[in-house]
Amino acid sequence: MKEENILLSEWDLPPFDEIHNEDFEPAIRAALAEAERNVEAIAASDERATFENTVEALEAADRRLQRVSAIMMNLNECCTSEELQETVMQLEPELTRFSLKVMTDRRLYERVASVQRAVASGQWPVVSGQLADAKTNSLTTEQQTLLEEMLKGFRRHGVDLEGEAAERYKKNEEELTELKLRFSQNALKDLNAWTLHLTAEGDLEGLPESVRTAAREEAASRGLEGWVFTLAAPSYSPFMTYSARRDLRERMYRAYGSIGNRGNENDNNAVIRRIVELRAEQARLLGYDTYCDYVLCDRMVRDLPTLQGFMQRMKEAVLPEARRDLGEVASGQRSVVSGQFMPWDFAYYAERLRRERYDLDEEALRPYFPLEAVREGIFGLYGRLYGLRFEEATDVPVYHEEVKVYRVSDGEREMGLLYLDMHPRASKRSGAWMTEFRGQWSVASGQWPVVSGQWPVVSGQWPEASEQGAVRRDVRPQIQVVCNFSKPTAEAPALLRFSEVETFMHEMGHAMHGMLSEVRYESLSGTNVKRDFVEMPSQVMENWCYEPEFLATFARHYRTGEVLPTEYIEKIRASQNHLAAWYCLRQLNLGMTDIKFHTWSVESGQWPVAGGQWKAEAVEAEAMENLLPRVEGCCTATNFSHIFGGGYASGYYGYKWAEVLDADIYGRFKEEGIFNTDTAARFRREILAKGGTVAPDILFRNFMGRDPDPQALLRRMGLCSGE
Repeated sequence: MKEENILLSEWDLPPFDEIHNEDFEPAIRAALAEAERNVEAIAASDERATFENTVEALEAADRRLQRVSAIMMNLNECCTSEELQETVMQLEPELTRFSLKVMTDRRLYERVASVQRAVASGQWPVVSGQLADAKTNSLTTEQQTLLEEMLKGFRRHGVDLEGEAAERYKKNEEELTELKLRFSQNALKDLNAWTLHLTAEGDLEGLPESVRTAAREEAASRGLEGWVFTLAAPSYSPFMTYSARRDLRERMYRAYGSIGNRGNENDNNAVIRRIVELRAEQARLLGYDTYCDYVLCDRMVRDLPTLQGFMQRMKEAVLPEARRDLGEVASGQRSVVSGQFMPWDFAYYAERLRRERYDLDEEALRPYFPLEAVREGIFGLYGRLYGLRFEEATDVPVYHEEVKVYRVSDGEREMGLLYLDMHPRASKRSGAWMTEFRGQWSVASGQWPVVSGQWPVVSGQWPEASEQGAVRRDVRPQIQVVCNFSKPTAEAPALLRFSEVETFMHEMGHAMHGMLSEVRYESLSGTNVKRDFVEMPSQVMENWCYEPEFLATFARHYRTGEVLPTEYIEKIRASQNHLAAWYCLRQLNLGMTDIKFHTWSVESGQWPVAGGQWKAEAVEAEAMENLLPRVEGCCTATNFSHIFGGGYASGYYGYKWAEVLDADIYGRFKEEGIFNTDTAARFRREILAKGGTVAPDILFRNFMGRDPDPQALLRRMGLCSGE
């Protein structure tokens, strides 16, 4: 190992160009030790507990650890290796143990609780008029939220458990950490392990030239002749949409559908069962009937009956139309060939129906959506709405040559850094997401808590002693958007499908939620909101994809420069609700699957089995409203990283819940003008800037002036009247 570990030196920008895998273990351990000393100093302090020396001190106690671990975990998601995976698997349980040690420390809990009691009794000490209102001796709304969330966090992580129950809870959490990592690793390995290698021209029937070119280049990169198709989205999705070879579509479908369900060393069935059982036990230990009950009490939806009612109403509204959608799509197959309509037929005949109904071929749109133009169009939209400017920062270190970085400013100051990682590779998990290397926060130098005069200073993040009396310091975020978009080829730049344009807009909505944050505490900044609210700002942004005025700003043919023809824009708008009920039911099915797994309890009896053996697909079959035949061996759950590898367990419904909010909010933009800067400024001020400092229902009311309209989404889908 090198003499100096770059991760433990002084840096502000992640030093990707100098980081090596062997740096992470010593850096994490050193940062852990520092965080443990900080926490112990707070817990053992003889000073009277105050908001400064307890609540704010705990908020910042592990800041260095957060930064180093954020780099490690993000690299493991988008640029991993076997060595890094082994390191993460070794260190992540230690991070979990530290977190549990903090959250189950009764000394810390009592100190935080004593602060709350002091506030409630009106005996709160005002510190130089800075932390509390001098007239009322009350905390600010944000401080009150931080205090309440911290106390809730202690309780929700078992601080009240004792003896065997406490030990069981901790062991379960450590095992869950390892299982989630194992799930994601298994899914990635299984995805990468399968390819479809074709050598005959006739096997490519129906595939557009751009798809063939990408497959030919994929084959060449592997030293093969012919064409190679993978299960990565830019390869899998167009193949299923355009291939006229039904037998090959079936092979691709079965391969993708069996990720994590192949009975090999990457099989996720046992992993899922253990995850679900442990989550159920954790919920029971904390006094909840099911894991879903545990999660929902801290969400906007609040409880399981409310969620089940919402899901049932949505299903009842869309199911009849979804059946009609399926019938219309399936009729295309029946006009060509007899036989049962199968899942691998849907995308192909749905695209044919789109072309027939709207004279719209998504492949014909791609030349008008080169990635760089789409990116500049999105940047331009944020410039128009919020006055933001994006300047490429070629001097910022990156972890892969494909990553680009932009400095974001709003005309008055720098708002943060935006990292974009756009294309698939074997070291990157599938999907698209937004993440952070650092969140936004601020501090008034000279007023931050000091415990026994020993508070550690992290250079670039903390006010030095010489800075006493300086003005408030605003630490801006470092945010990343990761996607798996179609790659450029030797013949053309990266050309996006319209669905990929929507995905880019969605993830940029998350990014700007983080970028425009204006709060004091990092744990409440940006996207640190209730999980069933977090998708709303990103889904709002997708609406602009269907606006002619926006499309006209960037959608031009990559060769000729021709503006996207008006008739194409009209077709895009006309097709906005194409098979909307079907795709809504699909999302509801995923949400119901999530709920099914996480409403199981330890005492509820046996899981359903398939062939005498427990299989996730049997559980899934009971949860979903299946309008197509189920295919043995195919299972969504074994590749469902959102709920088994990520943070959406018992929360996948949030996409639909947030879509109701987004449809309602965008209605206001439509009424007042989609580029109305006053409306945008209000949205930024009342929602984007506030992060999690205010409850989401209040944020919504502050912007809209009323509660959400539950019919807004159904109206947008054309499934109910405007009454």
